[in-house]
Amino acid sequence: MTMIRFRTFLFALLLALSLPLAAQSVPSDAHLERQIAHLLNAQPALRGIRASAEGGVITLSGQVLEPEQRKAAADIAGGISGVKQVDNEITLDPDLSVRFRSALDELQGKLVRLVVNLPLLVVAILIVAIAAWLGGFISGRMRLLKRLSRHNPYMDGLLRNIVKTLVVLGGVLIALDLLGATSLVGAVLGSAGVVGLVLGFAFKDIAENYVSGILLSIRQPFAPGDTVRIDNNEGRVVALTSRATVLITADGLNLQLPNALVFKSVLTNFTRNPRRRFDFITVVDTRSSWNDAMDIGIAAIRGVDGVLGDPSPTALIKEISNDGATMQYFGWIDQRNNDLSKTRSEAMRQVRRTLRKAGIVPPSPVQSIRLVRSEDDGIDAAAAHEIHQSRDTSADRTLDASVQDAHAAEDGHNLLDSKATE
Repeated sequence: MTMIRFRTFLFALLLALSLPLAAQSVPSDAHLERQIAHLLNAQPALRGIRASAEGGVITLSGQVLEPEQRKAAADIAGGISGVKQVDNEITLDPDLSVRFRSALDELQGKLVRLVVNLPLLVVAILIVAIAAWLGGFISGRMRLLKRLSRHNPYMDGLLRNIVKTLVVLGGVLIALDLLGATSLVGAVLGSAGVVGLVLGFAFKDIAENYVSGILLSIRQPFAPGDTVRIDNNEGRVVALTSRATVLITADGLNLQLPNALVFKSVLTNFTRNPRRRFDFITVVDTRSSWNDAMDIGIAAIRGVDGVLGDPSPTALIKEISNDGATMQYFGWIDQRNNDLSKTRSEAMRQVRRTLRKAGIVPPSPVQSIRLVRSEDDGIDAAAAHEIHQSRDTSADRTLDASVQDAHAAEDGHNLLDSKATE
């Protein structure tokens, strides 16, 4: 019995001791009001805020100048232990003169800080300027870049710009660290990522043409002055810009093809191999010797100025009919010295002249009866009108001046020109 009373007494004693501790663990409303008031008065912009507590619920009242100050007061009250809820009844001061004076004071404070930090700002600008000069100096004298881009002027400029950009970026980071604004870098990079994503969708075609231009400059399927055919468009290459490939057509027109189209199209470069073959056809009557027609035609082509002896001219029978045979003649020229169209024209003229002189003519489309006095008035009469003197077969320089003028107009934007990458 005595043991039971002792245990009861011990339990009651422990309970009595724990009640004050429990009471002390929950702060009173008055204590919360004093604590919040002390924290609010520590900030000049929040000294006019009043806080009342009831059952752990804090009610804030008063007026502030900025919405950020209203939120800051609620954050201060909500961060105190024992606060269950914060009712923010703070309003913005409607007095424009007060708000204007506050904005003026804030602007004055910023100007004062700017003047104080002006020497650091000047040093930061100098650091960025030195980094820009150093980037250009380093990128222009790196032997490794010259070896990597020896045969690609655009890659030379691209690699040099990357090196220069990295050096300048390092200078900007040092300048921001000096000004204590390194946190600005993260915000700028984050904004740049979002903006870049939006612009990527908005300017998809432009980006595609730019990337295609880079790939074309790496592959280099043509050079300035080359004669090419791209998607049924033929002309001489003037320039490869970041957006388009510029051609001069045979009519002297300036033609700009999107780089994406050029990269995806079948491209024929007529200049890459200086030797080029031409061909033409003519019809020979059945009464003539087709073998003689081929031999005579080959000999005539071989005598044309500009036709190569190796590979030698050839001929073949392409088609036959009841009236005759279609002969096809082939010859080769060196485009660096002779023009294809002119040489082909002269070869056709000489073949026609020699065939008629040998009595080999095309079949007549109608039946006819001829009365002649002598043999000289017959078939050879037509050949007599052809002069034996050769015509001009030199390379056509008509578009050279136009190509050079258009090339000069693209100076600084031509990815095929090493000057554009310096």
